[in-house]
Amino acid sequence: MKEKVQLEDINRSLYDFKDIETEENFYKLDEGLSVDIVEQISREKNDPDWMREFRLHCLDVYNRTAMKDWGPSIEGLNMDDIVTYVRPKTQMSAKWSDVPDDIKNTFERLGIPQAERESLAGVGAQYDSELVYHNVREEVAAMGVIYTDLESALHGPYADMIKEHFMKLVPPTDHKFAALHGAVWSGGSFVYVPPKVTVEIPLQSYFRLNAPGAGQFEHTLIIVDEGADLHFIEGCSAPKYNVANLHAGCVELYVSKDARLRYSTIENWSKNMYNLNTKRALIEEGGKMEWVSGSFGSHVSYLYPMTILNGKNAHMDYTGITFAGATQNLDTGMKVIHNAPDTTSVINAKSISKSGGISTYRSAVVINPKATGSKSTANCESLMLDNESRSDTIPAMDVRTADADIGHEAKIGRISDEAVFYLMSRGMNEESARAMIVSGFANNVSKELPLEYAVEMNNLIRLEMVGSIG
Repeated sequence: MKEKVQLEDINRSLYDFKDIETEENFYKLDEGLSVDIVEQISREKNDPDWMREFRLHCLDVYNRTAMKDWGPSIEGLNMDDIVTYVRPKTQMSAKWSDVPDDIKNTFERLGIPQAERESLAGVGAQYDSELVYHNVREEVAAMGVIYTDLESALHGPYADMIKEHFMKLVPPTDHKFAALHGAVWSGGSFVYVPPKVTVEIPLQSYFRLNAPGAGQFEHTLIIVDEGADLHFIEGCSAPKYNVANLHAGCVELYVSKDARLRYSTIENWSKNMYNLNTKRALIEEGGKMEWVSGSFGSHVSYLYPMTILNGKNAHMDYTGITFAGATQNLDTGMKVIHNAPDTTSVINAKSISKSGGISTYRSAVVINPKATGSKSTANCESLMLDNESRSDTIPAMDVRTADADIGHEAKIGRISDEAVFYLMSRGMNEESARAMIVSGFANNVSKELPLEYAVEMNNLIRLEMVGSIG
C-alpha cells in the first residue's frame, strides 16, 4: 500500500466542513451572559427547580470570580460575543434514520454510525448544545447499564443520584470557567454501571460544535459501581472559523470499590477554539482509573485531568500526548491526589511542538499524610521539531509523609539529524523520515487508544508534518 506523504493525498476537509445554520433549522440565544440568558437555558432544558437555582448560583460565582492570571493568554475570548446555547430544531432520537439529513450526514462523514455498528456498545452524538442521537445496545441495557442524556436522567429514576453527584467533584468555586459551565451547561451523558457488571465493549460520546462564535458546555457524569468495569470513549471536533469558539465542558467520574474505568479521548478542535475543559475522577478502595488522552486541536488549551485516590490500594494510570502546531498554545498536564495508604499513580506524558507552537506540561502530585506506602512516578517527554517552537515542563510535588516513593523524569529535545540521515540512507525522503520519528515517539500513546482513534492520531501527526521540514 502506497504511503501518503504528499499534501494533495490528505483530505483536510474531514473536520473543516461546515453546515449552514439558519433560523429555519436552528434556534440560538443572543450573545453574552446574563440572568435572562441563564433562565432561558433553564426553561429550554425543563430543569427541575434545584437545577435552575444552581445555575443562577453558578452565574453569581462566575461574576464574582477573577480571571486566572497565569498560563496562555485568552484575551481573544470575549464572553459578550459567545452564544452559549444553539440547538438544532429536532428532537433527540434513538433511531439513526430519524436524525435530520444534514446533521446525519455530518456524523456519517465523521464515521460515528459505522463505529457504532462495528465496535461500540452505545453512542451519544451531540451537535452544538444538544444531543441529537443516543442509543445503547439491548444486551447492555439488559445488564442494568444506564447510558442516556443527562437532561432525561434528571427527570427519571436516577434523578436523586445525579443531584447527589452533579458538580460535587468540580464545584463552581473551582475556577471561573467551572462556574460558567455550571450556569450554562447543556448536553452530555449520564452513565451508571451496576455492581460487578463488566461492559465488554466501549461506550462512546462524540461532540461536534458547528456554529461560529458559539460555546459548547456538555456535562458528562459517569458512576461505575463496586466491582464494575467500563471503557468510555470521547471524541470532539469543530470546523475552523475566523471568530473565537469556546469549549468549557465538564467530566465527573466516580469509580467505586474494586471497580475500573478507562476514559479515552481525542480532542481535535479547530484552531480558533479556546478549550477550557475540566475533568476529574474520584477513586475508592481498590479502584482503578485509566486516562488515555490526545490533544491536537484548539488555539489555546487549559486541560489538567485530576484524579483523587481516596481509598486504600486505589490506582491511576495516565497516558497522554499533545501536539502544538502553528498558532497553538497548549497548556496541559495532570494532577493526582493520594489520600489513602498504598495508593499508586503512573503518569506518562508526551508533547510535540512545531512551527512556533507552544506546549507546556504542568503537573501536580500530592501525597497527603495518610497516604503512607504510596508510590507515584511521572515521566514527561517533549519533542521540538524546529527552532521556532517551545516546550516547557512545570512539575510540582507536594509530599507530606516520609513513607512514600516518588519519582519524576523529564526529557526535552529535538529530532536527531543522525536519525534522519539514517532513515534517508534507507530510501526515505526527509519529510517521511521525520514523520516516522514523530510517529514512533507517539507510539506508546497510540497503542493505548481504540483502533479508530489511533489511526486518527497518526493521520493528524502526518498531516501536521507534511510540508514542514524544519
